[in-house]
Amino acid sequence: MKRNTVLKLSGVERHYGQGDTQLSILKKADLTLNSGEIVALVAPSGTGKSTLLHLAGLLEHPDSGEVSINGNPCNGLSDDKRTAIRRSEIGFVYQFHHLLPEFSALENIMMPQMIAGLPRSEAKQRAGQLLDYMRIGHRGAHRPGELSGGEQQRVAIARAVANAPSLLLADEPTGNLDPETASYVFEALEALVRQSGLAALIATHNHDLAARMDRRVTIADGKVVDF
Repeated sequence: MKRNTVLKLSGVERHYGQGDTQLSILKKADLTLNSGEIVALVAPSGTGKSTLLHLAGLLEHPDSGEVSINGNPCNGLSDDKRTAIRRSEIGFVYQFHHLLPEFSALENIMMPQMIAGLPRSEAKQRAGQLLDYMRIGHRGAHRPGELSGGEQQRVAIARAVANAPSLLLADEPTGNLDPETASYVFEALEALVRQSGLAALIATHNHDLAARMDRRVTIADGKVVDF
């Protein structure tokens, strides 16, 4: 399968002011992510993992450099256009699932699709297919509070890819799970990436899971380097 460049960070810098001083988090950072590729981001807290994910997800603007999604530079885009790209091209998964407690697993996955304009019947069909793919189709009618931690995260992953994004960004998606459950959730995530061809950047402290990904990178002196 031909691999296309989905995410490209070129010479990205991000600074934060602290009183009279300036704290440099990222300095001329470069990163390329291709379709069908899973990359682990392994770095200690405070080195810029979340900042990097926020920049890649167009949640923050870099102070300099360029962030491109599918070959399209995004820095000069309006907030509305950046939001449209996030909705259609980028899926987010966090350490806590952030599922809506009053809705079922199926409804949680249907919601982003319906917001994007898909008819309810089509959204329901795709949500069911994703639940089956994540091996929890039998739990679709259950609310988040009735699901295990691993099931909740698999629903969160299914919701993140419901609109068929090209890029998946995950921040410690298995951080709250025991090792066995974490491994099971990662297997489902990996299968989804391979089958769909999306690109995934996963921040994790779990070195065992990181070793199972295609590449490992870290942040050192503000730059993204191979781990």
